Amino acid sequence: MNPTLIAVALSLVSAGAYAAAAVAQARLAGRTEPSAGALSLLGRGAWWSAVGLNAGGALLHVAALKYGPLTLVQPLGALTLVAAVPLGARSAGRRVSRTEWRGTLLTLIGLAALLLAAGGAAPHDTLSLPEALGVGAVTMALVAALSRPGTRPGLRHAAASGITSGVASALTQTLTVAATGHSGPLLSWRLVTVAVLVSFFALGGLMLSQTAYRGGLGAPLAVVTLANPVAAAAIGLILLGERLQGGVLGLVPALIGASAAVRGVILLSRAQARTTAEALPAPPAVEPRSRVVITGPALAAPRAGEPLLPRPEPVGTAGGPVRPGDVGAYSDRRRPRTPGQEPSPAGAPG
Repeated sequence: MNPTLIAVALSLVSAGAYAAAAVAQARLAGRTEPSAGALSLLGRGAWWSAVGLNAGGALLHVAALKYGPLTLVQPLGALTLVAAVPLGARSAGRRVSRTEWRGTLLTLIGLAALLLAAGGAAPHDTLSLPEALGVGAVTMALVAALSRPGTRPGLRHAAASGITSGVASALTQTLTVAATGHSGPLLSWRLVTVAVLVSFFALGGLMLSQTAYRGGLGAPLAVVTLANPVAAAAIGLILLGERLQGGVLGLVPALIGASAAVRGVILLSRAQARTTAEALPAPPAVEPRSRVVITGPALAAPRAGEPLLPRPEPVGTAGGPVRPGDVGAYSDRRRPRTPGQEPSPAGAPG
């Protein structure tokens, strides 16, 4: 069977496994309390299913790298987003949106053009020890430059994550081809060093992606998905002798396909970020604070049959301020008078 077809078939199944794992993890995260620790997931079967799917996808990806060049296998990783769209929509009980359909169509058209340009024989060349160490040094320098404090940290960490993941795939291909080709001892310094670099860059790519997603999912996810095949293809074209079909003319469909795939991945990542934001629970509504009005004691109503007594008023309240000599004196405006009696002046004996 044609090795290229085997690589494409393995890449398709790998992308499906990765997509199913992503949907399972998203559903599990939605049913898990935010305060629950990571150890609580160990007793849940859904988490182990997602781990198994991720492991299966990784093994299939490694097998695809055995039969196909990096310029062919790595761009097919974008199919993970394409497969996750219908699976995620079905899991959420909704329909696929127009933006998701457009992104899916553009991604498939772009990948088809890349397949026509990048189809080649099974890989035979591997990285030597100096080349592997040089790739590792350049990658660490790029990651250090992209991880410095500055503007747009999410996109820079996403680019660093995509680069490290692509380099890890390129080193994995060297490890796989050398181990299965029986061209040398399995415990040589070269293979041991490459295995250590693969583990280091794979873990680094995972940590960098988690940091990149803190400020949002859409744009960082697109950068990670696109930087990965670019880094791997650069290693394949520069160091492993991989060539595009048609020579220089093969660059035309490759560039057109890459542009369409880039646009499709951006649309899919934006749609996925919007769907994730809509699925998040709304913050609890804050009830308005009620004001407590404290009133004074109510005035007692007069009882039935009780006479209304006049209230004494200090002198000066009606016509002016109270003078020191008027303290204790009261006006006799309401004092009952006898006929013909004039009111006595304030302070005079009645």
